[in-house]
Amino acid sequence: MKTVRIAMLGSGFVAEFYMQGLANVNGQQVVLNYSRSRERAESFAGKWGIAEATTGLERAVCCNDIDLFVIALPNEEHESTAIALAQAGRNQVCTKPLGRNRREAEAMWRAAEKGGALHGYAETEVFAPAVTKARETIENGGIGRVLWVRSRESHSGPHSPHFWDVAKTGGGALNDLGCHCIEAARYFYGKDDAVVEVMAWGDRLVHHGKTEGEDNALLMLKFSGGGIAHCELSWTTRGGLDLRNEIHGSEGSIFTDVTRGTPLRAFTPQPAGYVVEKADIDFGWTQPLPEEAFAYGYQAEMRHFVECARNGETPRETYHDGYVVNCILDAGYESMRKGGWVRVKS
Repeated sequence: MKTVRIAMLGSGFVAEFYMQGLANVNGQQVVLNYSRSRERAESFAGKWGIAEATTGLERAVCCNDIDLFVIALPNEEHESTAIALAQAGRNQVCTKPLGRNRREAEAMWRAAEKGGALHGYAETEVFAPAVTKARETIENGGIGRVLWVRSRESHSGPHSPHFWDVAKTGGGALNDLGCHCIEAARYFYGKDDAVVEVMAWGDRLVHHGKTEGEDNALLMLKFSGGGIAHCELSWTTRGGLDLRNEIHGSEGSIFTDVTRGTPLRAFTPQPAGYVVEKADIDFGWTQPLPEEAFAYGYQAEMRHFVECARNGETPRETYHDGYVVNCILDAGYESMRKGGWVRVKS
């Protein structure tokens, strides 16, 4: 088995999850970490046993012995990094959302296509085991024709200060969390059933003075086949990450609940360590989530992208998918401003 050599671009929250996911993937080795901070690059490399750490992005891009570059950088770095990799003909995977807006996402997608190398959109939701099993049930005709999808992603707010700056990220809770729910809905319906129209509401209900973006949002998706989906997004929900899906069909329904339906409950009068992503407390009654990276889909998506890089195959999530999601998000923000249904431009 050829060992796929990986460069991890970034050393923050999502890069940590990618490393956790890769830990259970055979036939790969992360050999380089790039970070904008020398201290963070060296700390990250030391923690994960990565041979080389650098603060020079150009140095990383020019490495000819790297088989796959994983972009785990803040949103404002995605476009320039992806285009540099594309121009160098490098295989690349980028975290969500692909761009801060439709324009950036299209530039990334077009550049990657022109470069001719692999490009993968790292949307964990559609690699989560519960979600892929739900899709398998749909494909096997278990619930008939999909009619309505409800998807919820909420927590008490971003972990890093830069996420609150909408100029750097592209938006608030809709942009940050809506990308997951949109792609889940597309996955459940099937990508041939396009999202053609959206309606959205968003407001800043709690975090006044901390962000100019919305900390709560609702997004309705209308599909070309007549189906509907609605997405619930929040940066003000306490108790840890809330990640749920409902898929209702003409003959049955499917429910997924990764974080609130864990197989483990605990009561600890004292703090007892990490519980779940965005948990507000680590004592009292808690529902710890075992193997988070596996449950969220990080392990499955990293295995998929590594295998695609090894075998020269096209990933099932590409930059085109990320571009479509950004088009839907942009239409959502337009709907917020106008207060009605908006056609999705692609």
